[in-house]
Formats: sequence, structure tokens, C-alpha cells
Amino acid sequence: MKTNSSLMRKSHFLGTKIRNLRKRNNLTMEDLSARCIRVDADSAPSVSYLSMIERGKRVPSAGMLAVIAAVFQKEVDWFLDDAPEEQAITPVKGSRGGISGMALEPSFLFSNEILQIAIPEMLSQTGISGRQFAHLLIRAHQEHHQNHFPDLERAAEEVGLKRMPLSLEDLLAIVQRLGLVVKWFTRAPKAIREEAGTGKQHIITSYFEQPNKICLNQLLNQHTRRLKYDLAVHIGHCVLHNKDGLKSIMVAGRSHGTSLVDDADSPMQSSTVDAQDILHAWRDFESSFFAGALLCPKVPFRQLLDRHGYEIDVAKLVDVSPSVAMRRMTAVSPYSHWHYFDAYSPGKLKAVYRGNGIPLPWGNMRQVEDPCQHWAVFRMINASTQGSSAQISILDVANEPKIYCCESIRVKDLAGNPHVLCAGIDLNPAIEAQGGDANQVAQQLKEACVDNGGSSPLPSNIKTDIKRVAKILNINWVERGIDSEARLICARGASCPRKPSCYESGGCQG
Repeated sequence: MKTNSSLMRKSHFLGTKIRNLRKRNNLTMEDLSARCIRVDADSAPSVSYLSMIERGKRVPSAGMLAVIAAVFQKEVDWFLDDAPEEQAITPVKGSRGGISGMALEPSFLFSNEILQIAIPEMLSQTGISGRQFAHLLIRAHQEHHQNHFPDLERAAEEVGLKRMPLSLEDLLAIVQRLGLVVKWFTRAPKAIREEAGTGKQHIITSYFEQPNKICLNQLLNQHTRRLKYDLAVHIGHCVLHNKDGLKSIMVAGRSHGTSLVDDADSPMQSSTVDAQDILHAWRDFESSFFAGALLCPKVPFRQLLDRHGYEIDVAKLVDVSPSVAMRRMTAVSPYSHWHYFDAYSPGKLKAVYRGNGIPLPWGNMRQVEDPCQHWAVFRMINASTQGSSAQISILDVANEPKIYCCESIRVKDLAGNPHVLCAGIDLNPAIEAQGGDANQVAQQLKEACVDNGGSSPLPSNIKTDIKRVAKILNINWVERGIDSEARLICARGASCPRKPSCYESGGCQG
């Protein structure tokens, strides 16, 4: 064990290295202090002491440094080698990741006037509804900002005061404080059903009635978590939009929405672009995000996830649905590279978020004819197993292999339709953050899978690398995924990396 005097002599770059490691992993000082407490509460630094260590004003004790090293999966001597790192490891501002765009050249063809003429014609010819197009715009906005909307977070915190969990009684008290009243129904009026465009696989769970009534389906009395979510969405509409011309029809069941709006979108089919459609879709998104932030406030929920290793079961502790908890993970995690899918059979993606730029496995506007059945989210659609399933996957993106890990869970909506929720991360940035060569690791794992017919146990060196990353990210299901075989997946059949290709016999075999 190093003595404090030897630490003093070898601490020239210690504070800088700790600060860079913390920032490279997108951890706040509060996050790092909390992680240290879970390793060894007696030796863990406080936030203020950690700040002084990073600024070189204090040198940690040998025990404290051992705790910090354990959090970052480093040897203690790495912090004391008296050598600065060769390159800065603080993330470059503006390099947020997510999906990439295209250059709009020549620019005169992409002027507002030309787009306003061309977009309605494009939608008419492709059969995409104005509502679907609105959700596509919203999803692109989400992914560009990697699901960070601090103004909506603050609005929710002002209403909920960062309390967690919020009980049904707490939400009803907020409803009353806002001057709203609750009205119950057993079947929505015909005008509401027609406006929502619902069918047999849909249930209208709630809607807003001017000037101040939240109308709730009696069925929600048997589903408290969905009742709380609906109330939170309507509270969001009232707080954010001042009850101005609200429709806010909430629908459970299959739908054609493609943003992270949970059941707030209706399956409308008009291919015309109506400015009101886009406005209502945006307001639905804002209110849905507000609802998640109200039920799972950022700092308390992030701390809860950290304590429980991002297990999906934290939803039970907060008394929210798994979908709300999984979507909030993508917004509150210090790690930015997430994706989330909500998939219905045979190939409908109801909700999509791709902050890590992962290609879509199936079309979200239409079904494709060569879907890859090796994606965990789609393998589980027709599976009879219950519970969650972690999977390590290799996928070529822009001709380079990427390593993803996801956790999927099979659930049913209020209309009784089974569907699969999936939250996942891109592991390449995490591997790079620890000084590894992510492309080389991914290529080695891809070759192992190709040589083994499409799936393979992780080679020992890769298992060690990913286990280290899993501990730093503190995501339990990444560790569970290591224990199963990694799978090759593809975005489209033409790019199937398996040999022989799954599609040579007429379809991808699960």
C-alpha cells in the first residue's frame, strides 16, 4: 500500500487524470462521489473534497485513491506514473454523436419556399401521413439534441418539486391546484373516437375537454401506472400550453407514431401537411417528455439508476411503467449513446430514438421485406419467454463494425397487444474512452461471429474489455450480455454479414 508521503511525491498529474476520466465518462462530481460511496463509504471522497483533489489542492489517501481507481477500473499506479496523457480526453464540445445528416446543396433547392411546395407532394406520393412526418421531424430534433431538453425538465421540476415517487394522490393534488377537474367515462364519445382514428386494437384512455376537464377511461382504475402517466401528460399540456385549444387524446395500442411519445399519438392517415397537425404533434411530444420528467425527475432518477445498475426493474420502485423508465434512461444518463425501440408484431416500430445513430432495423413508416430477425427486440416479439434479455450485437454502420448492447422486455399494452421495449447503447465510444481501439475490438468480434455461423461467445480479451466498460458505465445488463453469445445483425438483407447470408434461402432465420 502506498504511503501518503509517496502519494505526495507522485501526484503531479493525479488531479488532472481524475478530472479527465470523470469528464470522459460524462460523470458529475456528485456521480463520482456516489459511485465511490458504493465501493467503500468510509474511504469515499465528498464532492467538495473531490473538487479539491481535481484542482491539485488535496492529495487523496491511499485508500481513497484505491476507491477512485476501482470506479474507473484502473490500477492505482496509472494515476501515479508522473506522465501526462498524450491527448486530451475531455470530450470536444459539439461532437454529440447521434445520426448523421446530409449536406443540403445546392442550398437554393432547400429554401423554405421550395420545401413548403415539395414536402406535401412528397408525402402524397409516398403515402406518409402529415402526422407521421411531424413525428419524424420531432425524432430528428430529439436525436440531434440527444434527448436533452432542460427547459422541459425545469418546468416539470417546478411542478413536482423533484419528488420521487409521486403517488396518484400527489398527481391529483397537482391537478386540483391547477384548477382542473377529473371526469370519468366508460366509452369515449363518437366525435373523439373519429378524431383519434382509433380501431379495434386501440383504446382511448383519456382526453381533455375545454375549459378544464381531464376525461379518464374507467379502465385506468385497474392500471395505476398508466393512469399516473396520463394525468402527468395532461398536467404537462396545461402547464406548457396554458390549455390553449387542447385536444390531447391519449390512445393505447398500436399506432404509427415514431417519436418517443408514449401512446400520445393517434393513427391519423391524412397525407396532407396541416400546420395544426405538426403543432399538435410537437405539443404531444413536449407533454410526454414533461410527464416523464415529472414522474422521474432527472437528478433523483439518475441517482436511483446508478444505485441499481440501470436495471429495468427500477420502474417498480418509482411506480411507473417500464417504457417510461427506459425512455428516461436515455435522457438522464451521463452516457449519451443510447437507442430505444417500442416494437409491435409483425414489424411496426411505434417509438424510436437513436441518439447513438444506430440504423433502423425495420422501416418505421412502412414494413420492409427483408427484416433481420437477429435483433433482440424482434426476436422477442414472438418469443414465449417473459422477463428481460440482454444481447451483445455487431452491426456494420458506414462500413465499420459497431458493438451494441441492449436490454429488451416483452410487455402488453392496455388493449392486450404484446410488444417489446428495448433500450440499448453503442459500446464503441465507451471502449474508446478507456483508451481502447473500438474498431479493432469490433472487427475481432465480428470475425469471431462470422467464423462461427453468425454468433459466438466473446473472446476472453474482448470480454475483459467490455466487462471493464460495463463496470464504469455501471449498467448491469451489459455485464449480463457478456455471458451470452454475441450476434451479427444487419439493417437490411442486402448487407447481411453472415456466411452464408440469411437471405440466400429466402428470408432471415431467427
